[in-house]
Amino acid sequence: MIIFETERLRIRHFTIHDADNYFALQSNADVMRYIRPPRTREESDSFLKDKILATPADDYKGIWLVEKKEGGQFLGCFVIIPIPDDESKTQLGYSFLPEHWGNGYATEVTKEGVNYFRKRTPLNKIYGVTEVPNVASQKVLLKAGFTFHKSKMEGERELWVFIMRK
Repeated sequence: MIIFETERLRIRHFTIHDADNYFALQSNADVMRYIRPPRTREESDSFLKDKILATPADDYKGIWLVEKKEGGQFLGCFVIIPIPDDESKTQLGYSFLPEHWGNGYATEVTKEGVNYFRKRTPLNKIYGVTEVPNVASQKVLLKAGFTFHKSKMEGERELWVFIMRK
């Protein structure tokens, strides 16, 4: 099921047939540098099956696959999920395989993700969370219309929290 599309991209639900691509993303240390430790194959497959595929298709939140419209090449994922340390708040995010960095996909998917947030969710605000050194993602959030909200610590990591209101 398609969640939304951009000029070049399709954002859709994952299927069990996407397990290899999901693992390629989740196991990549460069991709996961500012997210969490890389996952093993077993952890990746379990998370895909037990969390992602178990999410109801009509839920406005989720972890979704990003692919090129032309040819269906896997690029990464886009998420609208609760913030782990405060599940009363919802964040928007993305991750892409390194070979697709620098093509404007993050900005493209985030801008359309903001439209999705405004038109298809009951949320009044949504957040973007980055580690301080992740300047590229901070620029993406600002281009999409987010504003800086606050700085916070998560263990030893300093995070910047951005906000978007309807």
